[in-house]
Amino acid sequence: MRRDGDRLRFVGAATRRIARGMDLDEIVMGLCRATVPTFSDAILVYLREPLPVGDERPVGPLVLRLRRTDRIPTERDTEIGFMPVPAPEQPAELSNVTNELCEVRPGSALGEVLRGVRPVFTDVPSARAALTELLGEDSELAVPGGQRAVLAPLRGRRRVIGAALFLRRPERPAFETDDLLVAAQLATHSALGIDKAMLYGREAYIADELQRTMLPETLPRPTGVRLASRYLPAAQTARVGGDWYDAIPLPGSRVALVVGDVMGHSMTSAAIMGQLRTTAQTLAGLDLPPQEVLHHLDEQAQRLGTDRMATCLYAVYDPVSHRITIANAGHPPPVLLHLGGRAEVLKVPPGAPIGVGGVDFEAVELEAPAGGTLLLYTDGLVESRLRDVWTGIEQLREKLAATARLTGPDHPPPLEALCDEVLDMLGPGDRDDDIALLAARFDGIAPSDVAYWVLDPEETAPGQARRLARRALARWGLEELTDSVELLVSEVVTNAVRYASRPVTLRLLRTDVLRCEVGDDVPQLPRLRQARATDEGGRGLYLVNRLARRWGATRLSTGKVVWFELHRG
Repeated sequence: MRRDGDRLRFVGAATRRIARGMDLDEIVMGLCRATVPTFSDAILVYLREPLPVGDERPVGPLVLRLRRTDRIPTERDTEIGFMPVPAPEQPAELSNVTNELCEVRPGSALGEVLRGVRPVFTDVPSARAALTELLGEDSELAVPGGQRAVLAPLRGRRRVIGAALFLRRPERPAFETDDLLVAAQLATHSALGIDKAMLYGREAYIADELQRTMLPETLPRPTGVRLASRYLPAAQTARVGGDWYDAIPLPGSRVALVVGDVMGHSMTSAAIMGQLRTTAQTLAGLDLPPQEVLHHLDEQAQRLGTDRMATCLYAVYDPVSHRITIANAGHPPPVLLHLGGRAEVLKVPPGAPIGVGGVDFEAVELEAPAGGTLLLYTDGLVESRLRDVWTGIEQLREKLAATARLTGPDHPPPLEALCDEVLDMLGPGDRDDDIALLAARFDGIAPSDVAYWVLDPEETAPGQARRLARRALARWGLEELTDSVELLVSEVVTNAVRYASRPVTLRLLRTDVLRCEVGDDVPQLPRLRQARATDEGGRGLYLVNRLARRWGATRLSTGKVVWFELHRG
């Protein structure tokens, strides 16, 4: 009875140790450390290669790979005290078990033992043959004789996923019949734990992939603004959430900055977030005003369900005018860090959250000074159980100002480092929600680097456009681009004048590249096609495609803009 009580206590302590593991390696290590040296002198753990997950049907033959071995250590594990024995330094007769890969053939001795599910002693002929198949022919002498080896199949919820071999040295008492029950308990808990770990790993992989695809893989590099971003999940157990950010290039070298937060941090929240983010990108492509974008997002959220609530802040930055237009739907206000180090919480009408319905959103236009940094964030950064949202916003403002003082009044802090400093303000108890952070450094485009004209839709417009472009290039010292620019401007303006009924706009921007934009009131976008030998036209876009670094066309609410870029020098 005393030995039975010891066995029960050992099984309880061992299963608790195994259950503490969260991933595959921790569970296998827990099995090894729980059994050596208390239950056995050595253990070998074989697992299926590859391990099936959940209801997956294994493809191919059953192959076992040696995952981990363990022997008596120099200092014995004293956490649990069943059958303490002296600990030899080198169990040499167990060191020759080196077969790491074993294919289980249908109908073989090993296959029959694994199919039987229950642990067996290896002193009977059928089990000895299974052991030889598992370890390899050269390893047979490394296993002690008698009932000093137990082969236990590891069976998960649906199928055998491996095997564990428990070994005792010749000088130690052999296993008893009741030890088969102990081995069965250890094998069952380990197999179920491995199943759990594989399912958890698959869920974590799916969550990571979902979140990765829901957020921008890389941020664009629009003209006149630099961007940086961060995303932190609420916890490792909730890797996906409803927070998102985005930066969307717009016509006229503008860029839309978006940050939003769907209620909750679950797969459902992430799915809704993905739909709202896709809707926002589509609306941005239509070049709608910020308040109109929020209005359509509100309608989309209502179509998704009555309880689909979200907050969102949508801003459009124009590097030419150095202005930014912002509309808010119940989101925390942005913070603007000026070049001199002053941090300002922008006064933006808060609005109602997306999904409420029947609410008008209001947009405000503010100055976006060169060298300033706009910080858009979700409430997980500034709100927690320990502080309310306005206290957090004030702490964020102070953190930005303190960081700016380190680089001096004439140099803004590096953007990536600034994001890291902002996240460092989070304390141990401040992570109640996931966090999305988008920082935009306004460089702008100087007025001296912009040339803008309005041309009447007449036959003389292409020639006039060539002359104006030639003068601008001469003023900028870019005469080497004159021939290419004149040719491409002439082709694009000719196409615009042919169909336009209102004046055509022409704008040149000098940044790291030379950008040309031609706008007209015709909404149809041009299409690149191969002209036939007998066609009199249709080769303009072909020339643009061959000579320009990049080109494109964007539909506006008032027509369209066709643009192209050329390398400088």
